[in-house]
Amino acid sequence: MDKEQVACYPTEFLNSLNPPGMPPHMLNLKVGSSIVLIRNLDPPKLCNGTRLCVSKLMSKVIQVTTLAGKIKGERVFIPRINRIPSDKPFVFKRLQFPFRLAFAITMNKDQDQSLKVSGINLKPPCFSHGQLYVA
Repeated sequence: MDKEQVACYPTEFLNSLNPPGMPPHMLNLKVGSSIVLIRNLDPPKLCNGTRLCVSKLMSKVIQVTTLAGKIKGERVFIPRINRIPSDKPFVFKRLQFPFRLAFAITMNKDQDQSLKVSGINLKPPCFSHGQLYVA
């Protein structure tokens, strides 16, 4: 965002950064992809962790169908929003969609959701931090 620092950081470097809480720079989506919101957009309807399914891809918005919660089955539009990470020594912003692909979700993200099928990985130590108890 600082015009004097533009020459110090090449575009390829900025695109390779993956700060926590931000989606990756390149997100390949298809109609039918399962995604999860990573930001509150319209609480209590569209909150962090809401599972969605991509219905239609457009350049500035994406039409999705909610998969769980009080508005299950409702079609909504998700716009691109500015994101500015705060954990870097320099300031930059990205205009991107606030979600990630959701092939797997953590126990924290699936709270208040009903799952027909669930898998639990018991290979790593599963008794740390109460993980097995929550599952």
